[in-house]
Formats: sequence, structure tokens, C-alpha cells
Amino acid sequence: MEQLTKQILELLEDDAKLTAKEIAVMLDVDEAGVKSVIKELESKKVILKYLTLVNYEKLGAEKISALIEVRITPQREVGFDGVAERIYRFPQVRSMHLMSGTYDLVVFVEGRNMQEIAHFVSTKLSTVEGVISTNTHFVLKAYKQDGVIMEDQEEDRRLMVSP
Repeated sequence: MEQLTKQILELLEDDAKLTAKEIAVMLDVDEAGVKSVIKELESKKVILKYLTLVNYEKLGAEKISALIEVRITPQREVGFDGVAERIYRFPQVRSMHLMSGTYDLVVFVEGRNMQEIAHFVSTKLSTVEGVISTNTHFVLKAYKQDGVIMEDQEEDRRLMVSP
């Protein structure tokens, strides 16, 4: 991967709100070049979406997350992909990964409450052809997500440096 492309991706991964102009200044390159690289990455589906990480706990919002381990039977000619596609198309599924180990898939889901997630598992997920078993773990508290500490208790004690 070209160095400039890699640097742009790293900056956008850290802060998706950065503008092409800000990135150009940070990397000491032409703004038009940054725009061109970003547009190309979007068209090639390297950049899929820009996300906002929200701490719903601070809003008091009713939102429950769960991690579900799923054992499946691979299908002839498509392996795990056929069953995986049927599962990841459910709107409750936030992310899903093929894993090594006892379970084949790990599925992250969200719902308004535990009963909603339990209903999803019992009526939708477990009834998908090829699903052998599931193991559900409810998230009790998020400490860190996508590299971001959700509620940093420690104050910054570094000395301020002025030019």
C-alpha cells in the first residue's frame, strides 16, 4: 500500500471528522491529492463507512449488547459463507466474524432489552438452517470500544508545553 494512502487511512481511522484540508496540512501534501485518494478508497470500498462512537450509557438509553457464539455446519461449495450471510442480514446483528476454536462465528447484536435479544436468538438465529448451537453472553459494561476508553477516570497529569 502506498505510504500516503496508509497515512490517510490511519488518520481517518483515528478521527473520521478530519477534513481533506486538515489531513493535507498534517501530512504536508496537496489537498486535492488527499481528496483524490479518499474518493478512490471510497469507490474501491476500502473505506466502507464513517462511524460515530456513542456512549449510550451516559444518555441513560435502553440499549443492550450481547456476544453470541454460534456453531454451524458448513454447506457444500460455499462453506461457512452461506449460513453466515443469512445471519449477518438480520438488523439486530452489528458485527460478525468467522473464528477458530469451539464456535465458528461470533455475532455481536443489539436490542432494547435482554428479552428482545433472547427472542432474536430463539426465534431467528437458532432457526437458521445450519445453526447447531449458540452461546449468548450479555455485555454488562463497556470499558473500551474501538480503541476508545469509554469513561476515563484518570485526569491528565502531564505538564502543558508551550512554544
